[in-house]
Amino acid sequence: MRPPESWKNARLTLGIALVTSLTWAIPTFLGYERIVAFWGGFIPARLLSPATPFPSAPLWVTPLTATLVHAGFIHLFFNMMMLVFCGRPVEAIVGRRGFAILYIVGAFAAAGAYFIPNQHETVPMVGASGAISAVLGAYALLFGRNKVKVGGPGVATLLHAAWLFAAWTVINLLVGATFEVDGARIAVAAHIGGFLAGLALAKPLLLLRWRGA
Repeated sequence: MRPPESWKNARLTLGIALVTSLTWAIPTFLGYERIVAFWGGFIPARLLSPATPFPSAPLWVTPLTATLVHAGFIHLFFNMMMLVFCGRPVEAIVGRRGFAILYIVGAFAAAGAYFIPNQHETVPMVGASGAISAVLGAYALLFGRNKVKVGGPGVATLLHAAWLFAAWTVINLLVGATFEVDGARIAVAAHIGGFLAGLALAKPLLLLRWRGA
């Protein structure tokens, strides 16, 4: 399958990128980035003890609010680049509703995957990387092509997806190690959770779109 070339059917992708960028930029320029990171970041320990000594968003919504918080401009820039690059063709294929489901489920899958090994962590997880990993997983499955002859087209596609995921995770780790909000973390486990959600949802969302057309 070849990625569509039109931006006409990628309005949700562009909207998410714009809202995320503005939500990062405004508090950052006002000097509130650390406060916002703890207000909207996903903190695993809150699932065990919801009360916090600082202002915080409702616990159930923090997997989504965390996607609006970023550890500096470079982190935001790379995330939005990947979102726009992969989101445009994925949204065009699965539709606006399917893309919304993919992004939201990816965010919650990322938070769940991060919680498992970090149940007592009090440092917020921030960034849209987990949700974007779901978009990347769907993109890799729907559009991935691998010229290496290994076992069959299915295996080749999964190998291509694995390479994309590895490159994406390494970039985020390098960005996170260099530019960060004080204490906020960029998590590999969240990437894995989001990516697996994207792989699992790609074809069901594709069928949902075209059966309902």
